[in-house]
Amino acid sequence: MKAFILSLICITMLASCKSEKTSEVKKKSRPNIIFIMSDDHAYQAISAYDDRLIETPNIDRLATEGMLFTNACVTNSICAPSRATILTGKHCHLHGKIDNHFAFDTTQVTFPQIFQNNGYKTSIFGKLHFGNNPKGVDEFSILPGQGNYFNPDFITSKGDTSIQGYVSDIITDMAIDWLDREAQDDEPFMMMYMHKAPHRPWWPRPDKFEEFTKRTFPEPATLFDDYSNRGTAAKTAEMNLLTHMHYGHDSKIRPETKSEMGDQLVPLVEEWKNGFAYPYGRASKEQKAQLDPVLDSINNYFKANWPTMSDKEKMQWKYQRYMQDYLACISSVDDNIGRLLEYLDETGLAENTIVVYTSDQGFYLGEHGWFDKRFVYNESFKTPLLVRWPGVVQAGTVENEMVQNLDFAQTLLEAAQIDRPADMQGESIIPLLRGDKDNWEREAVYYHYYEYPSIHMVKRHYAIVTKEYKLIHFYHDVDEWELYDRLNDPNEVNSIYDDPSYADVVKQLKADLVQMREKYKDSPELDKKFIEKYNQKLINR
Repeated sequence: MKAFILSLICITMLASCKSEKTSEVKKKSRPNIIFIMSDDHAYQAISAYDDRLIETPNIDRLATEGMLFTNACVTNSICAPSRATILTGKHCHLHGKIDNHFAFDTTQVTFPQIFQNNGYKTSIFGKLHFGNNPKGVDEFSILPGQGNYFNPDFITSKGDTSIQGYVSDIITDMAIDWLDREAQDDEPFMMMYMHKAPHRPWWPRPDKFEEFTKRTFPEPATLFDDYSNRGTAAKTAEMNLLTHMHYGHDSKIRPETKSEMGDQLVPLVEEWKNGFAYPYGRASKEQKAQLDPVLDSINNYFKANWPTMSDKEKMQWKYQRYMQDYLACISSVDDNIGRLLEYLDETGLAENTIVVYTSDQGFYLGEHGWFDKRFVYNESFKTPLLVRWPGVVQAGTVENEMVQNLDFAQTLLEAAQIDRPADMQGESIIPLLRGDKDNWEREAVYYHYYEYPSIHMVKRHYAIVTKEYKLIHFYHDVDEWELYDRLNDPNEVNSIYDDPSYADVVKQLKADLVQMREKYKDSPELDKKFIEKYNQKLINR
C-alpha cells in the first residue's frame, strides 16, 4: 500500500512538473504583445532618431534594447485610414477607409479579432479614432473621436465615463490596471495602448506647459521653403505655419487678446471660432490656475511684439510656440511609456512581451514651413517604428529596409504563431527582426492619399517609393509628376522629373508603379469611383 501511495505521489509530481513545463513552453512560444501608438508623432521628435529637439529616454529604451527602423512608412498619411490599414493589413481602397470622411467597412476582419479567436486576451485603451465598439477586444476604453487632453470622456466596454486628469496619464493608468488584473497568468495577451498625444490642438499637462515654454528649438533648414522646383501641390497646400496655423487653437492666444488687437492681426484663411475656448474650457479650476500664468506670459508677449514683427519673425515665433506645445505633449507620452516599461520590469512580464512603438503617421515640424501631414514627402510619409522582443531581436540594432504600417498585422500574427488571412497585403517583418535579411525581398512600397478637396488642401496623389527614389503622381484637378532623389536630396526640395539624365529612372519607376497598383488591386477606375463618391458626399453635406 505504501509503495502504491509513493508511486501515486511520484506520478502526481511528475504530472505537475510536466504541466508546469508545458505551461512555460506555451508561454515562451506565445509571446505577449503590447502595441503602442501615438497620434501624429514625428520620428524627428524621438531622440533615438534625432536628439536636436527633445530627449525621449523611455521610447529610446526600445531602440537600445531592440530594433529601430529608419525606413518605416505609411500607405496613407492621415489618421483614421492609417489605423484601419494597421488593423486590417490592407490598403485603404480595400478596407474602405480612404479618408477621415468615409466609413470603415465593419465587415473587415481586424487583427485583434484574430488574436481573440486564437486564445489571446485582448484590450485597447486610448484613441481608436473611428468606431465606438471595437471588435475583437475583451475590454476597451476609448476616446470618442479625437478626444480631449483635459478631463477626457471615454467610451468603455462597461459604459461611458469621464475621468479627471490629463489624458496621457489616464490612458496609462487604464493600461497598467488591465495588466494588473489580466496579465498575471499563463494566458497570453495582446494590448493596444494608444495615445491621443501629440495630436492637434496641442495642450500640454500644466507642468510641461510651464517647462517647455521656456525652451527655444532649432529651426529646420526648410522652414522658409518657397516651393520652387516643385509642382502645384506643394505651392497650394494650406498648412503653412504663418498663414494657416490659428492664433487661438494653435498658438494659445486668448479670444479677448485677439479682440483687443483687432486689425493688428492678419486674417487667416480660417480661424476656428472655439479653437481656444473649448479645449481650455475642459480644464478644471485647479488646472486653469496652473495654465493661466503661462497663458498670461504668452499673450502679454504677443500683444507687445506681434504688431512690429516682420513676417519672418512672426513665422519664427509661431514655430517656437508650435514646438513648445507639441514637444511638451510628447514629453508626457514618454514619461508614461516609462511607467509602463517599469511595470513590465517589476512584474517580470518584460521577458516574454513584444513591445512595439509607432505612430499612425509622421508629421511636419516646420519642414517646408508646414505642420500636419498628408503628403508622401518624407516627414509625413515616414513613421517611427521601434520593436523590443527579448531573446529574438538583437539589442541596439538599426534596420534600414522599407517596411510599412501595412505589415504590422501580419508581423504580430506570425510572432504569435497564428495564421494570417489570405487577403492581407502586407509582409511579415519577422525575418528582419530575426536579422535574416536573406528572406526579405521588398524593393519598393506604394502610397495613396485621397482626402481632397478638404482641410489643408493637399491634392490627391499616389506614389512608388524605393530607398533611392520617390515618384509621385498628383491627379484629379491636376496631372503632374514629381521625382525625388532620396539619397542626394534628402530634404526633397528639387523635383528632377523633367531632368533628362533621370529619364530612364522615370521610365522604370512608372512601369513598376503600374505593376504595383495591379498587385495591390488599385486602379484608375477606383480613383474615379472614389472621386465621384467623395463629390457626392460633399454635395450632401
